[in-house]
Parts: sequence; C-alpha cells; structure tokens
Amino acid sequence: MTNFGLAGGEVVLQQEVTRPTFWQIGPVGEAMFYFLAAVTVVWFLWGVYDRFARYSAGKPDHAARLDDLPGRIARAAKVVFTNEKQFNRDFVGGVMHAFILWGFLTLLIGTTILAIDMDIWTKLLGQESFFTGAFYLSYSLVMDAMGLLFVVGVGVALYRRYGLRMERLWDRHNSWEDAFLVWSLFLLGVGGYVVEGLRILGTEFPTHETVSFVGYFVALVFQGVGMNPEMATFVYPAAWWSHALLAFGFIVAVPMAKPFHMISSFANVVTNDDKAGKRLPGIPLDLDHTNAEDVDDFSWKEMLDQDACTKCGRCSSVCPAKASGRPLDPRNVILDLKSYRESLDAGETDSKPIVADGGSGVIDTETMESCMACMACMDACPVDIEHLSSFTRMNRQMTDEGALKPSIQDMFQNVMQKGNTFGDPNRKRADWTEDLSFDVTDAREEPVDYLWYVGDYPSFDDRNKAVARSLATIFEAADVDVGILYDDEVYDGNDVRRVGEEFLFLEQAGTLVESFEACEFDTLVCTDPHSYNTFKNEYPEIDFEELADDPMMEFDVEGFWNQRGEIDVLHYTQVVQELVQAGNLPLSGTELDYTVTYHDPCHLGRFNDEYEAPRDLVRATGCDLHEMPRNRANSYCCGGGGGGLWMDLEEEEKPSEERLREALEDTEAGPAVEKFVVACPMCLTMYEDGRKTGGFEEDIEIVGLSELIAEAIEARDVTVGSSESASESATTADD
Repeated sequence: MTNFGLAGGEVVLQQEVTRPTFWQIGPVGEAMFYFLAAVTVVWFLWGVYDRFARYSAGKPDHAARLDDLPGRIARAAKVVFTNEKQFNRDFVGGVMHAFILWGFLTLLIGTTILAIDMDIWTKLLGQESFFTGAFYLSYSLVMDAMGLLFVVGVGVALYRRYGLRMERLWDRHNSWEDAFLVWSLFLLGVGGYVVEGLRILGTEFPTHETVSFVGYFVALVFQGVGMNPEMATFVYPAAWWSHALLAFGFIVAVPMAKPFHMISSFANVVTNDDKAGKRLPGIPLDLDHTNAEDVDDFSWKEMLDQDACTKCGRCSSVCPAKASGRPLDPRNVILDLKSYRESLDAGETDSKPIVADGGSGVIDTETMESCMACMACMDACPVDIEHLSSFTRMNRQMTDEGALKPSIQDMFQNVMQKGNTFGDPNRKRADWTEDLSFDVTDAREEPVDYLWYVGDYPSFDDRNKAVARSLATIFEAADVDVGILYDDEVYDGNDVRRVGEEFLFLEQAGTLVESFEACEFDTLVCTDPHSYNTFKNEYPEIDFEELADDPMMEFDVEGFWNQRGEIDVLHYTQVVQELVQAGNLPLSGTELDYTVTYHDPCHLGRFNDEYEAPRDLVRATGCDLHEMPRNRANSYCCGGGGGGLWMDLEEEEKPSEERLREALEDTEAGPAVEKFVVACPMCLTMYEDGRKTGGFEEDIEIVGLSELIAEAIEARDVTVGSSESASESATTADD
C-alpha cells in the first residue's frame, strides 16, 4: 500500500505503515477461507456443546459447584493465567506452560483483532482500517515477541517429551492426540513466522517491518539461502494455506481430542470444591442407590475431571502407592474411566463392571485397595481433578459387593461389635490412664474446657499409649481443664469411610456426636490428625435427621452437629502451641539438644494446612530441626491411610522405609539425625514398623511430638529443681 508526497520538490513513493491482508490469495481464495472458517467455527461450537451435554447423563454432584459463579470464575482466572499450579514441584514446567499459554492467548487475541478490523470494522461498518501506523507497529512487535515465547515454550515441551523422554509423560494412554497437540502448536508457531518472513521478503523488506523482528530475521534467512522476492511471492500462497488449514484443523480437533483440555480444565477449576478430599461426598440412603455399577453412576463433575486430565503425570509422580510398587497409578485410573466411557458412547465395547477382580473390570480391585487417601495426587494436579471422589465411589462399590480384603472386613466387624478397630472390649479404652500419677477428668461427669478425643491407637496400641500418657502429662503440667469420654468414646470412622463403608461411618459419627452432646466443653482436641480432619470437615455436614428412622442407627441426635463451628476442633499440636505461647508451658528452648527431623502427616498438613504449630513446638524443646526435602504439602505418606494400616500389600519398598531413608540420607544433617518426629499415631505405628523392616533400628528413633515435649518438660523440671536445691544449699552455707 503506497501514497505520494513531496520532498525537496520531488515526488517520492512512501509506504503506508501497515501490511496487506490476503496478500496473493485473491478473491476466490478469500471466499474459500471464509467458508472454511464458518464450517470450522460451527464444528467447534457443536463439538464443545456435545462434550458438555454428555455430562448431563451423570449423577448430580454432592457439592455446590456453581455458587458465587463470578467469584469462582475470578479464582479460576487467577489460577490459570498465573500458572501458579504449574510451578508446583516443577519450575521449568511452570515457565514452559506460561510461555505456551500466554503466547497462545496473545496470538489468539491478535488474530481476533485482525478479524475485527477486516470483517467488522471495515467491511461491515465501512470504517477506515485501524490496522495502520503506531497501532500496527505495536501490534507487530507484541505478536512477534509473544509468538517467540510461544515457540520456545512448545520447543521445551517437545524436548521434555521426546528428548528427555520424561517418565511421567509416557504411559499406556499416550496416543496420536498427544503428538498432535504439541506438534501442531509448534508448527503453527513456526509456520506463522515462515508466512511472515515470505511476505516481508516478497514485499522487499518494508522499513517499518523491522519491528516484526522474528519475521524480518526469517526473511533475511530466506534471502541468505538464495530466495528472491519473486520466489517468495510464488511460494507464499502455499505456505499461507498450509498455515490456515493447520489452524482450522487444530480448532476442529479441540472438542475431539486433547486440545479440549484448554476448555475443560478451566471449567474444572471453576467448579472446584475447595474441601474436596478432606470431606467425602455422602450417598443417598435409598436402597436403589448404586455407587459405581456403570459409567453413569459417576457425577457430572467426576466426568468433567476425566476430560480435564492432560496426561501430565504429575499426580502419578507424587503417588506413594505407585512409588512403592503398588498397582495404583492415579492418572491411569482417571483415564481408564474416561476411555471406557468414550468407547461405550461410540459403541466400540461391551459393558463391564467398573471395578472387579482379575482385570475383568475397568479398574482392578487391587488398584483401588492400594490408595492411601493421602491426597498427594490432588495437591499436585494443576487442573483441580478430585481423584478421591471417584476413588471413594469405587471403594463403596467394592464394599457393596464384599470385595474387600478379609483384614478390612475383620476391622469392620471389630468396629461394629466393639466400637474400636482393635476388637478389644471398649471398657478397656482408658486403661492407659492407670499408669499416670494423676487422674484424668471424666468429661461425662463434669464440665471441661477441652474434650480430648484420644482415639483408637493411643487407647489400645501399646506403643501409642505412651503418646497418650505424654500428652496427658503435658495437659497436667499446663494445668489445663481437660477431660475424656472413657468407654463412651468410639472409633471416629475416618478410615472406614475412605475404604468405602459409608453406613458404618455414619453409625460411628452418630454414636460419638451423641456422647459429645451429653458433655459440656468448649473445644474438641484430637490426638490423631485423621480424627481432627473428620470432626472438623465431615461431621458438620451429616444431617442426622435423615438417619433417625434407620433401625441400625442406635443413637439419638437431631439435625446437624457443629454446622456453624460453635465448637472449636483442634489437633493437639495447635492446643499445645497455644499453651506454650500463653506461658502455661514455659519452655526456654534449651531443654533438649537432639538433632531431629519432622514428618508432616497428610491429614494435618496437606488436608488442613497446619504446618507451623508442630515445628514451633519442636523448636520450643531446643531440638535442632532439619527439614526433609519432601515436606509440608509435598510430604510423603507413611502408607497407613485409606485402610493401609490394616492391609498387607505387596510392595517393592514400604513408604515408611523410603521416608526413613530420606531422613537419614537426604536431609541436610544426614545420618546425624537422631529422632524422627511424628504427630500422628498412625504414622508412629507405620514408621516403627518401617524402622524394623528397613533395618533402621540402630540408626534412628521414632518419637511422637508429645513425647518430645513431655521429655522437655521433665528436663526443665529437673533443671529447675536442681537450681532450687543449689540455691537452698548456698543459703544454708551462708547461714
């Protein structure tokens, strides 16, 4: 595009600062382009509609997924556009995805702006093009710069997938769509620069096109290898159409293949339940309810989870069950369900059980038994897939069919008959108090500030009884008004729910809540993080009115319990931290001098974001605390959750053994670590076992945090006593 002007009395040719659209394409080509674009858009819209319409066949979801929709969209936009979850445990992956996302969005926005100018502003509205001058220069600079980041990002993705062959990116669900996504994006990015370079060379390097620095460089490369403007002009239409058809093909593939994750992942983040995993969905009480007999038993959100999966393998890479050699791979479970649903919809396969033994179902029972319910997969997932909801649904189906291991069924029987997982008479629940030099208040008989739910393992397991006694000693030293339920305490039901026995969980909850309501107290304090999570996040959601007419539910509770949080529910580390900070336990921070490391329990840390209280308490004892590489939200499960405590599973290496190896080899202190500190009775049990089976008995000691604090209190008392004796002796000598 040119115009004429005067300079020193001479007529000179000036180039307008813009670029020709549909250069060398012609009217017929332009018409064909618009026809194909219309078909592509219609195909895209219909395909996306069809994908989302399929979710309507799923069951309603338990959670309110669309409440405060503007706020949800804003949160999802923050998560997606900042790429914050992509940086979790993988900085390079985060940078790579940010380059791809922002480069892609910039190119998409730039193409849209160009379409508005060509098709609406000039042709439809008859206005003069705004694609000129300073706007065009700014546009070209931004598009070239962001397009370069896009190509670099996709290039890194190609290198990680095909050069490094990162293990987590390859599995049996890899298919043509994975290669199509990454290669089509790369070719679109590179192809755009090829087309731009040919145009710049064909128009003989307009001066203002230097702002398109990548395209200008490509044009110089073409010129350097012998291409002249005439050749570039001749080749340009073929390159342009190749680029356009690839773009149309990519758009058509969006609702059909992996590119759909660009839509489904955002929708998944929008509909996320921020308490997913820490609270499990309830089930209808009607006898016709089925949990996972067929694919449409899954909720619409669980189907969306399946479609949102990008096969990135982050969940699999952090799964302790997979790392231990168990048959669980969280990604493959989600993708197996998706593949089965799609094959049914396409009529390509016959119906079969969702979960069954010996490979006869979509998912094998042993796979689901392997899950530790640690929620590491959900924490690592960048698109908020809620694995535990689907896993629990299948566990409930296994329970319905009696397909659980005998050891788990024995545990169920113990809980039903005795009220605890050990099968011991429940009247012995408080026998651990007999070795104390003081009495523990019976909360059934008098009001207390703190009602202490001791839990099964601290009540019946010999090793964990020491934890209960040490915590009682701490409360006594702090002069805390605390009481227990004695033999009215029963198992809280956390793990039976995660294994799939929902009705037994409800029975235990009702029995316990009935006991809670018969007592006067302000705060409920728990020894076990599993109990803490259940009381805090799950009990308040149970509508006990619905259970009132069930003859199996032998308790008298009306409505909800603690639905509005009238009662504080705390883990003991939070309570003891408050006592130390308030001066009730005046530890100087010099009582002990052990070198220690601390293990974050899943249900305290990853489930409920409590990381500081235990660490503050370790430091308050004077111990030298060294963090393990996998700590806080990245902590590695002990292997006891999800019923693992009661199952003997084949493992290449127990999670507890791997964790102790990490403590002794990968911490900064290495073999100098003397004590492995835990704040969970189940963790204590699993690590004591791993210490024996892994051959670490001579290398490290497993201690409960309450035991460490009790030892510090004793050391303080000895020091204070010695100081007082010395003072008295000095006074006597002076006299």
